[in-house]
Amino acid sequence: MTEHQAERDEKQEEPVVVRDRRKIDPETGELRQERNGAVDAQESQQAAEAKEAEAAEGGKADQDAEVAAAVQELQKQLDERTADLQRVQAEYNNYRRRVDREREEMAEGGKAAVLNELLPLLDDLERAEAHGDLTGAFKAVADKLVGTLERIGLEPFGKEGDAFDPSVHEAVQHSTSPDVDGPTVTTVLRRGYRFGERVLREALVGVTDHEPAAASDENAESAESGAATSDTASEEGDTGAARESAASSENASVDTDENKH
Repeated sequence: MTEHQAERDEKQEEPVVVRDRRKIDPETGELRQERNGAVDAQESQQAAEAKEAEAAEGGKADQDAEVAAAVQELQKQLDERTADLQRVQAEYNNYRRRVDREREEMAEGGKAAVLNELLPLLDDLERAEAHGDLTGAFKAVADKLVGTLERIGLEPFGKEGDAFDPSVHEAVQHSTSPDVDGPTVTTVLRRGYRFGERVLREALVGVTDHEPAAASDENAESAESGAATSDTASEEGDTGAARESAASSENASVDTDENKH
């Protein structure tokens, strides 16, 4: 009895461990082995996805850096090509303007050369009109010619009363008068012509400068006194000549009387 009691006491002293080995979980109703496998698979998948996400982020960062470098290089090339295109376009525009300007200058020069050759003809027509010979059909043709040349751009200049301008007037006569305020064209010997901004021929003119009235009066008084002196001298000369003539007549009569005796 004692031994059996001792064994029973030892069995009672050992802890009781209850192991639930049921294959079906009473709470979820799922197989415990299958659930643990699904959890492991899910955890493995999440870990793999995390690694893939990290790798993707690293690769994306590298790819973004490469893309940014490529975009920067393309932008640099684009700026260079744009600058080259702008430079070429500016050179072409300058060339085109220069060619157009040279073409216009050549055309204007050709017209000016032809008009310059026609100026003597216009002078002849002007002289004929001044003498009254420009009449009839000849006048009609002359008017049509002058009108055509003026429409092309030929412009005459040089009129009496214009202010003297040495750039377009050639002075061949000079005088002074108190009636003008400054150098003034008072005589036009030959009209000048211009074509646009180009002077084809200067006008031949006579110029009168301003003279103060006091100087003019002094000149008039000196002229009057000179005239009076000339008249006095002339009268004295006439008187002397009369006296000499009378003396000669007396001498001639005395010689005649002596010869008679």
